[in-house]
Amino acid sequence: MHTTSSSTGQCPVMHGGNTASGHTPTAWWPNALNLDILHQHDRKTNPLGASFNYREEVKKLDVAALKQDLTALMTDSQPWWPADWGHYGGLMVRMAWHAAGSYRVADGRGGAGTGNQRFAPLNSWPDNVNLDKARRLLWPIKKKYGNKLSWADLIILAGNVAYESMGLKTYGFAFGREDIWHPEKDIDWGAEKTWLASTRHEGDSRESLDNPLAAVQMGLIYVNPEGVNGQPDPLRTAQDVRLTFARMAMDDEETVALTAGGHTVGKAHGNGNAKLLGPEPEAADVDEQGLGWQNRTSRGVGRDTVSSGIEGAWTTHPTQWDNGYFHLLFTYDWTLAKSPAGAWQWQPVGIKEEDMPVDVEDPSIRCMPIMTDADMAMKMDPAYRVIAERFHRDPAYFNQTFARAWFKLTHRDMGPKARYIGPEVPAEDLIWQDPVPAGRTDYDVTAVKARIAAAGLPVADRVATAWDSARTWRGSDMRGGANGARIRLAPQKDWAGNEPERLARVLAVYEQIAADTGASVADVIVLAGNLGIEEAAQAAGFAVTVPFAPGRGDATPEQTDAASFAVLEPLHDGYRNWQKAHSAAKPEELLLDRTQLMGLTAVEMTVLVGGMRVLGTNHGGTQHGVFTSRPGVLTNDFFVNLTDMAHTWVPTGRNSYNVCDRASGQVKWTATRVDLVFGSNSILRAYAEVYAQDDSQAKFVHDFVAAWAKVMNADRFDLG
Repeated sequence: MHTTSSSTGQCPVMHGGNTASGHTPTAWWPNALNLDILHQHDRKTNPLGASFNYREEVKKLDVAALKQDLTALMTDSQPWWPADWGHYGGLMVRMAWHAAGSYRVADGRGGAGTGNQRFAPLNSWPDNVNLDKARRLLWPIKKKYGNKLSWADLIILAGNVAYESMGLKTYGFAFGREDIWHPEKDIDWGAEKTWLASTRHEGDSRESLDNPLAAVQMGLIYVNPEGVNGQPDPLRTAQDVRLTFARMAMDDEETVALTAGGHTVGKAHGNGNAKLLGPEPEAADVDEQGLGWQNRTSRGVGRDTVSSGIEGAWTTHPTQWDNGYFHLLFTYDWTLAKSPAGAWQWQPVGIKEEDMPVDVEDPSIRCMPIMTDADMAMKMDPAYRVIAERFHRDPAYFNQTFARAWFKLTHRDMGPKARYIGPEVPAEDLIWQDPVPAGRTDYDVTAVKARIAAAGLPVADRVATAWDSARTWRGSDMRGGANGARIRLAPQKDWAGNEPERLARVLAVYEQIAADTGASVADVIVLAGNLGIEEAAQAAGFAVTVPFAPGRGDATPEQTDAASFAVLEPLHDGYRNWQKAHSAAKPEELLLDRTQLMGLTAVEMTVLVGGMRVLGTNHGGTQHGVFTSRPGVLTNDFFVNLTDMAHTWVPTGRNSYNVCDRASGQVKWTATRVDLVFGSNSILRAYAEVYAQDDSQAKFVHDFVAAWAKVMNADRFDLG
């Protein structure tokens, strides 16, 4: 066959500008529900295969040899990217810091736990200029240790070893971060379309910041080092610093320690013209081989490097861990100046020559140290100053506080200590690790199930309570879940989404059963939900056993940081057809967000919603979406009636609909947008039609059980 075309020679694969110009469904129909966030880590993208188990491979790693190699790398300066003062420590610390620093506590996304700094957008953020060089310097080590060492672990370990090689006694290190293999393109990093734009504050207020964001401007990790929107004002900058560090789970003392400790080593780079830098890695051509910001018209390395645009070191000895940051900050007055690249920075007045750091290439040359606007906030903000002065007076206390804060920064998104691997895992249980005591496994599970059945609680109550306990799980930072039974503690027991009155009634029964049988309350909660599903399936004609493994523990109030858990409060839950308040996002979009955090696929979401509806688990007992005449029975009726063209769907409010008989007009059911999206979205309808088929009743039950068990066991790291 021979054809002719006016586009002869054009690449047939849609990519780059072709995709952006409107050749994809989401570009043609931007208001359609985009399910991509549920499929962003498809197993087909992983080159290591389904059988690869990193958590087992990393246990084979020779950690001592690895650390020796990393220590040697720190002073092995390479001509293509020479080390400042012959030591890569500052560069490696910045790389690790910026990998971990993208974490935000509101939704647990970001952070260093996946090696996402290798991919867009983070690999090309303005705040990450030249960190591509740090990762490329690490390549020989990654190549040597192969699949026993993830990039995610290596990036953070490099920062740890950098500090140790410069004299800091670190608090510890844990392996166990598993790499992703393509960009997390559906994470909300902000609505701005321009780098370094800032439209995420309400008006001119520096006390507000759109959730879940933590950085104050698009493309930054924390705050603008030149000042708010590039205008120096340390007291105003202090407001940004306090807010953004709080969004990353840090208090004032941790904030001062991290700011000072991060700037005790290394330097900022702005000795040149930023306009001479080439495109960032994602925009660079193939001959750059994944590197960006290349300077092809002048030297552009060593003392002539341009990264942030600010130029200079913060301390006299930038390759040594010491108390020099506070010595310079409090010994001298500071005045505003401009870097060679034109950035605002602060420099000391009347500094002694011996307090000036030497040039990165020529030790006979002394250079002016600098402070950023955020550094000056440590001196000028009253609360920060008290902390900084204590650190100045007591270097040992500063060392200890920084080491612990650095460990928290670099490990917060790993979740509980049960996920930690390696010889340097600290023995101490830290409150931010959400510790849970080990539960018993030697009790009689059959006897507990009998006690639950005899208690006579409705199926809907048992299933809803188990769901509410487990739905707090978020795979972004491995927090929440049913283990620990924190649903019985503050703040969770009082959350509106958990229906406190109903919850208290159910928990009173469970706590007595736990006390009498030796099971934990956490196990009883899950087992009761499982039993409710088994009974509902039996009523539908299917004998199933929901998988259950004992061993959950019950956390105590002392093991629970109530303020930290507040961010896990559900403000919406499409699975129980509930939303606390109006949101700018559509209910079905909120459902996708919760689904992704829980690590569920679109198919699992579909089957769970359909099952939860017919089980009658709606918040407050509402009837929206309960498309069945047999509530409490695990049938596929939700999908059968949703796809039945004998019905019409009539809007009655912003998020309410009547489902009417097409012939008579009589109202049969009511529904929400979350219910109807499974019939309106083409992808979700395709799944719904599978479950509505006459031959899919058994499949529906078994798929529901599998998805349910996945949710209940998401936080059971001991199950492998």
